[in-house]
Amino acid sequence: MTLQHAAKPYAFVLVPGYSQLGFACAIEALSLANRHPGADPYYRWRLLSEDGAPVPAYNGVVTQVDGPLVALDRSETIVICAGEDVGKSASKTLTNWLRREVRRGMDFGALSSGTYILARAGLLAGKRVTTHWEYRAALTEILPDVIMEDTIISIDGRVFTTAGGAASMDMMLERIRADYGVDLAKWVADQMVYTDPRLPDHAQRMSLQTHTQVRNGKLALAMQIMENNIEDPLTPDEISAIVEISTRQLERLFAKYVGLSPKRHYLRLRLEKARDLLRQTDFSVTDVCVACGFKSLSHFSKSYRAAYGISPGVDGSSNSKLIWHGGI
Repeated sequence: MTLQHAAKPYAFVLVPGYSQLGFACAIEALSLANRHPGADPYYRWRLLSEDGAPVPAYNGVVTQVDGPLVALDRSETIVICAGEDVGKSASKTLTNWLRREVRRGMDFGALSSGTYILARAGLLAGKRVTTHWEYRAALTEILPDVIMEDTIISIDGRVFTTAGGAASMDMMLERIRADYGVDLAKWVADQMVYTDPRLPDHAQRMSLQTHTQVRNGKLALAMQIMENNIEDPLTPDEISAIVEISTRQLERLFAKYVGLSPKRHYLRLRLEKARDLLRQTDFSVTDVCVACGFKSLSHFSKSYRAAYGISPGVDGSSNSKLIWHGGI
């Protein structure tokens, strides 16, 4: 007996430089759902681009689409598929189309850096969202009215965003579960040989605590405090007081498990964020210096050159920007 239901429609919008992995993981989950025996297709979809032309992914593979941006039915779900150089793709044509279509009341979401395009369209104010970890620092600075989460998936009402990559598969499994129940979602996961689907709040990267086999709660707390206070760094004495151990104990824990002093580890975190901002935004070196807690440009430049073998100004100008400011 064939089960009768109306196939739920999707409109995938591919922008140049999109992540082919993230897109493939998303659409493959829907494709496999349609292979479930004894049922009509659960989903249907169409691929769109701004002008209807084929779209190159970041890896150079070109994908044919079904047509240009057109008026959608309110039952369709929009998915923005993006990746590198997303700022170039957040055109007025695309953002205006998004605003117009979303007014129809449909669900909408983004894979990887597509979150930026939704924000450019003014659709994410006050929303909880996520994006690939490489873009997170830049988007956090650029989008102050958006609540950026460090998770593989974020769902806030009609809006869903993912970190891209394999997280697109987790997102679609979650949507399949919500649409048709856990049994179909499990069946699709089994077809993908994906034996342990992750929950939405799963962290994107293996934590430093796991990487270093840290099992000391005080050290883990100290690390988290540092990560949460990049722009206004705390002193080792201040961190020790919050963690409720002596400064000497803190130094011993870092030496044992991290192989660096607390100051060196903290500096590395700040420089990593600085490099992300320089490479992914149009922030000036001075802006980055302040955002990462350095008191002087000379100290910032000296530390940056010591860490990466290049000055921050040269490093920032020699890389294509992954994200443009755009005046949000």
